[in-house]
Amino acid sequence: MTPQLILIFGFILIVMAAVAAGILMISTRRQNQFNRRLRLVRGEWGQEKGQAEASGPNLVGLVSAFGRGIQRSGLLSPKTLKQFEEGLALAGLRQGNALGLFIGAKILLVIACPLLVIALTHEITLPRLVSHIAPFIAAIIGLLLPDKAVDSVRSAYRTKLELGVPDALDLMVICTQAGLGLVPTMQRVANEIGFAHPTVSREFSQTVSELQIAVNSATALTALGERTGLDSLKRVATTLIQSVQYGTPMGEALRALGIEMRQEALTRFEERAARLPVLLTLPMIVLILPCIFIVVAGPAALNLMKAFHH
Repeated sequence: MTPQLILIFGFILIVMAAVAAGILMISTRRQNQFNRRLRLVRGEWGQEKGQAEASGPNLVGLVSAFGRGIQRSGLLSPKTLKQFEEGLALAGLRQGNALGLFIGAKILLVIACPLLVIALTHEITLPRLVSHIAPFIAAIIGLLLPDKAVDSVRSAYRTKLELGVPDALDLMVICTQAGLGLVPTMQRVANEIGFAHPTVSREFSQTVSELQIAVNSATALTALGERTGLDSLKRVATTLIQSVQYGTPMGEALRALGIEMRQEALTRFEERAARLPVLLTLPMIVLILPCIFIVVAGPAALNLMKAFHH
């Protein structure tokens, strides 16, 4: 097989894998939306689906089992495992198999990426230095790919939380004005906001569970901010702790905090809008101005060329 055919087949496989992954993500997202709506209609929102989470693809189960084996083998230090768990928790990945899946993916990609590079470059004549370095670079890329994926999930998770916190505060104000306490308020908000902001619902539900078993409510509320790493939720936790400790009106404090957060969000949107002219400068110079020059100066340039030619 010629090197050209190897490259073509490799490119086709990569494109097919990307298309299959995109189709799988779209179908999974639609199925999740349908399941959320169905649970909302049945009044089952917020209940954990242990069986649904356990029944996943066989490949995911195998990778997770492999990662759990590495985890129990003692090859990784407790400090490293704790760092992995904290990083996954910040991304909202707190399922039982999340850590095993993450470790298994890192180990398998470290092995698979160099083998893939060696297979693709087997019949291609490359400089000796490049052929020796390429597998090591592929191993580094395979080691970092799960971290980049978790970082992407973490960024999206934080964005969803950031968007849902002001709405959750408005609902909390309504509940406190109706006479509900802290735990019933957070439970009610977690149930009502689950369809619009499922990430906020998950965090509030976990906080409610911790409040019900914790001796000190400040510990559970502080864990809400530390678990998500979000400044807005840390401020919410601080406000609730102060209201519980000093007896200040919870509704008024939450209302003021909600107004402040919405104003900050509006300020961020205005800053993004103010950057648009600067961001549009380069596309205008590269794409629009050459067309204008061609339209304006093109006929004159053609006439000059004809004049000099004659």
